[in-house]
This record gives sequence, C-alpha cells and structure tokens, in this order.
Amino acid sequence: MSIVRESDLIGIGKKYQIETEAGDQMVVVIHDDGRRELYRHDDEESETHCVMTLSDEESRQVAGILGGLSYKPKALETIEVALDDLRIEWYKVEKSNDGVNKSIGELGVRQHTGASIIAAIREDETIINPGPDYVIVPGTTLVVAGKQKNIKLLKEILL
Repeated sequence: MSIVRESDLIGIGKKYQIETEAGDQMVVVIHDDGRRELYRHDDEESETHCVMTLSDEESRQVAGILGGLSYKPKALETIEVALDDLRIEWYKVEKSNDGVNKSIGELGVRQHTGASIIAAIREDETIINPGPDYVIVPGTTLVVAGKQKNIKLLKEILL
C-alpha cells in the first residue's frame, strides 16, 4: 500500500507526496486554477524534477485512464472491487442479453435494482455516468456500482 501525505500550499493549492509500494516517490501539486504538476523525486540526486504539467481536463482524462475506465487489463476482466458494502464490477453485454437495445431508463436500472451504471465503454468511446436515454448495445462493457445484491438484480435485468 502506498503512503500519501497531503499538505496545503497557501495561495497555491494542495500538495500530495506519494511513496508507492515499489519505493518510487512522486509529488502532485494541484493549483487553485486547476493545473496539476507531477514531480518525481530522485534519491540519487536528492532533487525533485517536474515531469509534466496538466490542465484540469487533461488531469481528468489521465485519472480515467489510470483508474481503468477506458481499458481494463485482461487479467482484471472479472475483478470485483469491494469498498465496505460497495462493489464495482465490469459486465460485458452480449447479443443474447434481454437488456440489449433498451435504454437505461426503459430498463429502470436504478429504480428496480438500486445499482448504478457508472460508465459504458465501447470501442474507443467511454461515457461516464450514462443517463436514462443511453441505449445498451451488444459489445458494450458496463461499469456498475452498488451492493452485491443490487448488482445481482441488475445482471438479472440485463440477462
């Protein structure tokens, strides 16, 4: 598990110092104007070097990439992430599923299951928090969140 230290930078924003399990040391500075700067600490030189500066939009894109919203390694296709009672699962929609070619609203996903579809991934397109008008088509990977029993109900609706 990594170690994260947070500190305020008066008039600038926040600073996060991160030491990873691999022993790497990184600093992320989030400026009040939305810019993010990433720094790497080199033990050999005892210096910290700016690796890159990102805009707010670029930072959110990178966060989605790192968080696995646009690509999930093959080894993680069936992973379930448990946070207390909250679970996040990936579910690939097949042609034979009953929920195919129906909208989230038409299926009544939240009302009938209590689970939420937090992202829909298809080819090169990722839709974060798709609305009730979003139509579920074959080949789409849905990222769903909820309690285990709620996700089970959602899968029953989609099957």
